[in-house]
Amino acid sequence: MDIENVMLTPESERATSIVNEPVSSVVNRQRARLTQLLYAPMQRIGILASQLARDGSLDRSFRSDLDILVGESLATLPFAKYLYVLNRNGIQISSSMSREGLITGHYGRDRSERPYMKEALSIASALDLHRETCYQQWPYLDDGTQAVDFLLCDAYISANALRPSMTATYFLRDRQGSIAGFLGADFALRELPPIEGIYRDTRRTRTFSLDPLPDQIRSASRLDREMDTVISVLEELMMCRGVYHVKLHFSSSQTVVWQLDDPYRYHIFSVSDLLDADSCLAYPNRSYPEEAIIPEDQIRTILDRLKALRNSKSPVYLRSCSINIFNGMVGLSFSSEGSSYMPYENFLKTDPPM
Repeated sequence: MDIENVMLTPESERATSIVNEPVSSVVNRQRARLTQLLYAPMQRIGILASQLARDGSLDRSFRSDLDILVGESLATLPFAKYLYVLNRNGIQISSSMSREGLITGHYGRDRSERPYMKEALSIASALDLHRETCYQQWPYLDDGTQAVDFLLCDAYISANALRPSMTATYFLRDRQGSIAGFLGADFALRELPPIEGIYRDTRRTRTFSLDPLPDQIRSASRLDREMDTVISVLEELMMCRGVYHVKLHFSSSQTVVWQLDDPYRYHIFSVSDLLDADSCLAYPNRSYPEEAIIPEDQIRTILDRLKALRNSKSPVYLRSCSINIFNGMVGLSFSSEGSSYMPYENFLKTDPPM
């Protein structure tokens, strides 16, 4: 892939075709494109790191050499925010290289419980147990060969920035072929290359169950239980993916969005879609519109306030809400069947719900 041409293509010339297929198919295609882009540089860096392994392991004694390697290699890996090396147990044994320089404070981190490492460690264990069957689940490149020892994990919400992110992992092996550790590279979804085509939701009947009626016992929906993740995904869609109008139905755990490249059609997200940060890959990268009335840095504040309003202990509770960045309005619909629309400034000035 020609990285320079990808980066220089004007936004107005990108995503001109219509993609009328399930969102999962669009996401899988974007992930395949990223694999084509990232595999070769990750493999090159991984081979250099593997050459340091002795007796089937990498340990902290290699820190100095590994810091030099990640420091010299980050610039060769397109779009990466961080580059680092972990041992066989998912413990970081190098500093993290960022665009601002080495972050020594990341040394010694236990990443074994992070989503990307759980997947890598699981496959590493399977390889150890079933080596005789050549157990491998690597993605394929365009030429039909496997991207061996390379994993592009499912997108997740980063612990620090609270943004949809993705990690590529390359398995490091010693001279005997045993897994000695892992090379990790973190990416922000909003900084990855633009997708091809405009995603359009397929026309089909979709039914969602509702919360109990107001006079019955109120129970939390799945959207309520996972609201922190939903907020991060919606913020990404609105700030970086051209979504300008969002309507959340808390009772049925589904969301409707309108997107700049296909403004006449709404797209329906189930809560499962919103909990999968990979869904952001179905929409092209877009700068936040200058014409928007709601400031970019107020999107998360509004979403957090809506969460608090939904969680209010008041017997009259929020059932649905909407945000439109161009008219600057927040819409609220309550269990009492009352609704209101107000400028976002007024909404943020109201007393926080108790």
